[in-house]
Amino acid sequence: MSDIATEYLPILIFLGIAIVFSLAFVALPMIVSTLGGFQKPDPEKLSAYECGFEPFEDSRGKFDVRFYLVSILFIIFDLEVAFLFPWAVSLGTLGAFGWVSMMVFLGVLTVGFIYEWKKGALDWE
Repeated sequence: MSDIATEYLPILIFLGIAIVFSLAFVALPMIVSTLGGFQKPDPEKLSAYECGFEPFEDSRGKFDVRFYLVSILFIIFDLEVAFLFPWAVSLGTLGAFGWVSMMVFLGVLTVGFIYEWKKGALDWE
């Protein structure tokens, strides 16, 4: 039983140090800002940031559904590339079955892309 405890002791020490540092990094700025009086906003701090003009709409406005379609397409094709790299590296050991399975995968993605294209999801009006 003591062998198991000695094996997990470094992990517990690391976890304890991480928790102490995390709490310190969260609590220390709050303590310093309240004691030092750094919470004095002036008109410059409250002005619009970088864009130069005040917001003219509510920031929680609705997005067009095409934005979500394009973002989903981006995620799908990003994952496709993530699957293509390990496949390309190990293609020599996978053989014909690996090649055929990847072609089926790419075919399904191509059919989905063509469907989105025909439905007009990529057309911005």
